[in-house]
Amino acid sequence: MAEDPLERFGAVEQFTVTSEDVADGHPIAALHRASKGDTSPQLAWSGFPEQTKSFAVTIHDPDAPTGSGFWHWAVYNIPTTVTSLERGAGSSGGSLPAGALQLKNEYREVGFTGAEPPEGTGRHRYHVVVHAVDVDHLDLDPESTPAVLGFNLHFHTLARAVIVPTAAFDDAD
Repeated sequence: MAEDPLERFGAVEQFTVTSEDVADGHPIAALHRASKGDTSPQLAWSGFPEQTKSFAVTIHDPDAPTGSGFWHWAVYNIPTTVTSLERGAGSSGGSLPAGALQLKNEYREVGFTGAEPPEGTGRHRYHVVVHAVDVDHLDLDPESTPAVLGFNLHFHTLARAVIVPTAAFDDAD
């Protein structure tokens, strides 16, 4: 289990997220790169608190040369009856569970955008985080940014599960 990148804002319980597609400290496959497929990874989670009323999934690159990182995906209001997302669920033509909502990524497109670190910026980490949420519905403006979702999750997260894959410009081949 990866370290919780948000722990500095307050420690919460940890649970488990697994993936057939991404792994801690390992390069992201071409399929999940912006230039090679832009396909959201498969994710599954377990061991979350009984009080969980919904889930959110975020993917953020804190190493992007922006000063604020780069949001690749933000989906929330995932019902507790759902404990996995299929490969491509957040991609164009993908299928999310009923009630789940996606926000625009940094390219101002709704859904997932793949990793694509610019040349010369080194190896990037991608914080894939599943948040166990204490409310069944976060009422956000559909034009909110992923950062606004993160702000709201700060006050409603019971537990987190984290995987931190990597990517560098040279990995794109």
